[in-house]
Amino acid sequence: MSLTPDRVKFLEQKCRQFRIDLINLLHDIQTGHPGGSLSCTEILTTLYFEKMNINPKNFKSADRDRFILSKGHAAPMLYIILAEMGFFPKEELKSLRQINSRLQGHPCAEKTPGVELSTGPLGLGISAAVGMAAVAKADKTENFIYALMGDGEIQEGIVWEAAMAASKYKLDNLIAIIDNNGVQLDGTIEEIMPLGILKDKWQAFGWHVLESDGHDIKEFSNTIDAAKLLKHKPIAIIAHTIKGKGISFMEGKNEWHGKAIGDEEYAKALSELGGEH
Repeated sequence: MSLTPDRVKFLEQKCRQFRIDLINLLHDIQTGHPGGSLSCTEILTTLYFEKMNINPKNFKSADRDRFILSKGHAAPMLYIILAEMGFFPKEELKSLRQINSRLQGHPCAEKTPGVELSTGPLGLGISAAVGMAAVAKADKTENFIYALMGDGEIQEGIVWEAAMAASKYKLDNLIAIIDNNGVQLDGTIEEIMPLGILKDKWQAFGWHVLESDGHDIKEFSNTIDAAKLLKHKPIAIIAHTIKGKGISFMEGKNEWHGKAIGDEEYAKALSELGGEH
């Protein structure tokens, strides 16, 4: 069902607040990954607040949807959203990447409420998601497995081994989303390892492929709805995004993959987002 204008506005306001929360948090602790967290804000917000059957009450239910953050460095934004949903207290966010914290630099399923799988090694998340989708198929469970990957991540060979397996077993309950922001740790995708035409690649591996503006909540929501209707093949959504989205001096800049936010940068970022110190 298409989102109403009021619902879109509500989710957009959530995204703005989550960006402010992220900048406040990462400036306070002087560590973390801003660029990739900002590029997937609308994706995560739409999935968790609109599309997925996941909440603190049903997290142990076999028929819940499952979300895997395969691009594990975007953990700060995932944690902000999980805290907003009530998986753990918001005050705990300040412990991000601190000694003995439940909120590690990359997601840890053993320690962090709401995290399905420990991720960080690139390609691990989509590979495990294939296994989860296969089990759900065998058990005839009516749910979806979502995996969010970075475009730099899909340079890894393990991703394509997983893609072949998903196609072989016709896992139409698996929706892989590529955060296609064109930038990775050391530079642009084109500079480091060009990916060519992504749509053609995923189709050649036997997947349905959809494309969407990853920052347009209504369009992305409609794309998820369309993905759920496709049968007999796994689904890849190429979400076109901007690394560092929402903060002018971070947008499209690889140095903001994991750079600490200084005081002047912090003030400028909050001013652009309409937040307060």
